[in-house]
Formats: sequence, C-alpha cells, structure tokens
Amino acid sequence: MTDRERNGISALAEIFDNNYRITNLYAEYLTRAPEAIRPDMVSALTEDGALTAKEAVVGLITELFGLDFERSEDRRLIMDYITPSVRILDGKRYTENPYYREIKIENVKAGRWELRREAYEPYRAVICDDMIIREDFSEVPPLGFFTERFEFPAVLEDGNEWMTLTPVDLDTSDYAIMRARGKVVTFGLGLGYFAFMAARKSEVESVTVVEKSPEVIELFESYILPQIKCKKKIRIVLADAFEYAESVMPREGFDVAFVDTWRDASDGAPMYRKMKALEHLSEGTEFIYWIENFLRSRIRAEKFEELYALAEKGCVTLEEIKKEISKI
Repeated sequence: MTDRERNGISALAEIFDNNYRITNLYAEYLTRAPEAIRPDMVSALTEDGALTAKEAVVGLITELFGLDFERSEDRRLIMDYITPSVRILDGKRYTENPYYREIKIENVKAGRWELRREAYEPYRAVICDDMIIREDFSEVPPLGFFTERFEFPAVLEDGNEWMTLTPVDLDTSDYAIMRARGKVVTFGLGLGYFAFMAARKSEVESVTVVEKSPEVIELFESYILPQIKCKKKIRIVLADAFEYAESVMPREGFDVAFVDTWRDASDGAPMYRKMKALEHLSEGTEFIYWIENFLRSRIRAEKFEELYALAEKGCVTLEEIKKEISKI
C-alpha cells in the first residue's frame, strides 16, 4: 500500500470517526439533557445583538459537550458538524400544516394505547429532519430548537411514546407525500399523517394502510378517521408488514409504498434490510422509506468497519471502499 493510499484511507476513517462522535454526542444530549439550553441562556448571549440565536445555541452546545475550539479535532466538529446542524425552528411552519389545522386531538385511551398532546419547551433539542449525507461521506444530523413552546400529538404504548407528529415526522414524510400517486400503500399507521396527506392529493386513487396493532387502528378509526375529509380513499388492513409485502402486496399493483414501521435507526436498520429484500416481489412499485438516510448511515458505518479491517490487511483499495459504501 502506498503512502497516498494509506493517507486516503486514514482520512476516510477520520470522517467516519467524526460521524460516530457527533451521533453519539447528540444521542447522549437528546437522551439525558435535551432541555439543557434554556431561553434565558440564549437571551443573555443575544441581547446585545452580537450573536444570532443560532450562533448562541452553537456556542452553548460547544460548551455543553466540553469542546475546545483551539483543538483541531474539536474545531472541525464544531465547524463542519454542529454549526450546519443547528436550526432555529418556526412553529407556525408546522402548525399551519393541514393535519394540524384540521385534526383535533383529544386525550383518550384504548387498552395499552393512549392518544394525547405533548409539548417541547423553548430551546429543547429535537431531531428535525433526516440525516444529511454529504459527498465526502460526512453526515450531519439536523438539530432543531423552537423559540416558543410547541405542542404536538402523540401515541403512547403503556405510557411510552411510540408515535408522534413532530417536525421530524412532518419533514421526513414530505418526499413520500410528494411522490404519492395512483394506488398507495403505507406500512405503519401511527397518527395517520401520511394517509391523511396522501389522500388529499387528486392524483392518489387510494391509500391502503397496513398496521398490526388493533388498538392503534381502533384509536385512529374512532377519533381521527372521522375528521378526514377524504376518508373514503383510506383503507386500513390489520396485518404484519412483512407478511403483507410478501404474500398480498405483489397482487395489488401499488404504484407507491411508504414504509414507516420503526421508531428510529437502531431498530429500523434490520427491518429496512428485510423490506428491501422484498422489493423485487412488487417490481412496479416505488418504495420509499422513513428516515432512510439515518438507516443508511447506520448500515454504512457497519460496512466501513468491515472494509477498513480488510484495507489494513491490504485486501481492498480506497476506491473499492468508496465504491462499496456509495452503494448503500
């Protein structure tokens, strides 16, 4: 292996290390202290006009993570990852969404399941879109902050949040909604946001929703479906997503399939792989996956570890590594 080849592989390894580092830092932040940044802290840094709200938040995150701008590895994380990831969110952009305007959510329970409204306090950190994957393989998870209290509907199972309708849920469904046409199938019901938005489109003939929980279906059919103007287009099927995709879907002739059966990338990656393996059974269907870039990110990281180990033994080149990763 030449020095140039070795240096190229090392540089790529550094990118994947930084991807891992920022993902872990954000995961720790969102799990342990998502409300660590308070409005008064931002106000103290912005009151003289020297800093914007975004710059103040970036500075507070830097301090929270114990990063030092004078250290080159920390400076790169701050400049290349944290700064472009931070977004100050406008609540009106989401509350003016048709679902938010038309669907009224009341606090109700059905067995283990509960439908209710929850809220983000000002400057609580939230993931607000799908992962940004750059051409150099670096990855930026968008981190959003509302300046005012933001309420959203949620479905809970045994008191644990299962499905929400937050900025990330709206923004990461946009592409699937845009592509929806003809006969549409979606896996995972939740609060019915995708079904609601797809059914509104004139170019959508029908929306079949595959959901395996009868309690979730009962909640939706009792409290949400009656409020949907285009409800005649929506059909709910009680079934397992993978069994349906394997045995029923190939005969249905769907034009678009939107798959949203996971909570996050950690439990989604195996299901993503499993559904991808079934795509060939419905050749005429366009498959779209919720938070696909987060899923690809997780799978890419696993693949890179395998390839890096082979590279150290001289079994693969830098270009071969890039080519394999690009396929994911």
